[in-house]
Amino acid sequence: MNPYSNLPDHHFWRRSVSNKARHEFDPVVSVKFTVGAQDRVATAGSCFAQHISRRLSDQGFDYFVTEAGESLSPGERKRLNFGVFSARYGNIYTARQLWQLFDEAFNGRERAERAWRRPDGRFVDPYRPTVEPDGFADTGAVEEARRHHLERVRALFEQADVFVFTLGLTEAWLSKRDGSVFPLPPGVVADSFDESRHGFANFSVAEVEQDLRRFLDTLKSVNPNIRTLLTVSPVPLLATYEPRNVLVATTYSKSVLRVAAETIACDHEWVDYFPSYEIITGSFNGGMYYDDDGREVTRLGVDHVMRVFLNRYVLGVQPQSQARIMEAVAAAPEVPMIVCDEEAIAALSK
Repeated sequence: MNPYSNLPDHHFWRRSVSNKARHEFDPVVSVKFTVGAQDRVATAGSCFAQHISRRLSDQGFDYFVTEAGESLSPGERKRLNFGVFSARYGNIYTARQLWQLFDEAFNGRERAERAWRRPDGRFVDPYRPTVEPDGFADTGAVEEARRHHLERVRALFEQADVFVFTLGLTEAWLSKRDGSVFPLPPGVVADSFDESRHGFANFSVAEVEQDLRRFLDTLKSVNPNIRTLLTVSPVPLLATYEPRNVLVATTYSKSVLRVAAETIACDHEWVDYFPSYEIITGSFNGGMYYDDDGREVTRLGVDHVMRVFLNRYVLGVQPQSQARIMEAVAAAPEVPMIVCDEEAIAALSK
C-alpha cells in the first residue's frame, strides 16, 4: 500500500489524459452547483466570455441581459454592441475593473476622468470606450448614457441567479488621480496618454484576490442567492507593456489569475472554478484548439469547452453521443466575430 494505491482515475495522467481521445477529455471532477433552464445566467469578463454567452443563448438558456437595446432593430443592436455581455459594459479584463464597476453602481464611486475626446471630436466613456462606435456628441451625453448603464448593472447583479466571470488580464492602465482602471490605455481610441495623469499596473495574486473578495462579498449582500462561476481566459495577451516577451508576460498573467481563482473558489461554497483554460491550453490537444496565430481559439476548442460545461453543470442535458461529438469535430466551422477592445492596440502596430 501507498498513498496513491486506491485513488480514482482522475488523479493519474495516463488514466485520465493520455488514454482518452482528445475530444473526450473532461477535467471536471465535481461541481458545487448546477444550472437550471430557468436560471438567469449573466456573464462578464474578457473576450473569451462571449463564447460562453453565445453558446448559452444558442442552447436556449435564459441568458440574462439587462441592457439589450430593445427599441432598436436587430442590426442596430448588433452594431452598437447590445447583448454582447449581460450589460453594455464591454470587456472587463481585470478583477479591479469588475470591483470598481460594482462599487460605482451600488456605492456611488466617483470617477476622476469622466469622458475622453476622440480625434474626430466625438466623446467616449473611458471605462467602456468602444461600446458606442459613433461616440457621443458631448460629455453630458456620456454621463447620461453611463447613468442608464449603471441602472442596468444594478439590475443585473440584484436579479441574476448565476454570474459567470472570465478573468483575462493582470496588466492595466489607470488614473493616477483616483486609481480607476481603464480597459484600454489612454490614446488608443481616445484622449492622449499623459504620464502625470496615467500609470501602468500589473496586478499580483494578492491584489487580484483582494479585488475578487471585495466584489463577491458585496455581491452576496445585494443578492444572497447568487452563484458564481470563475473562469480564466485561455487567450494570450495581445501586447504587454512589461520589458519581457509577450509569451512570458502571458504566462505570468494567466498564472496569477488561475491561482487567484482557485483560492477564491476554495474559500466560497457558492463560487466554483470551471477549467475552460485547461481544456484549451492543455498539451493533450496538441495545439489544435488555437488558430494559426497561436492566439485565437478555434470553434473546435469552444465546442469542447461548452460540451463539458453543459454535461457537468446543466440540469436536464444528456451527455452528447460519440456520433454527435465526431460530427462536431468534422464540421468545426469558424468562430463568430468576437468583440475585443484589445484589438485596438493591435491596429496601432500594423
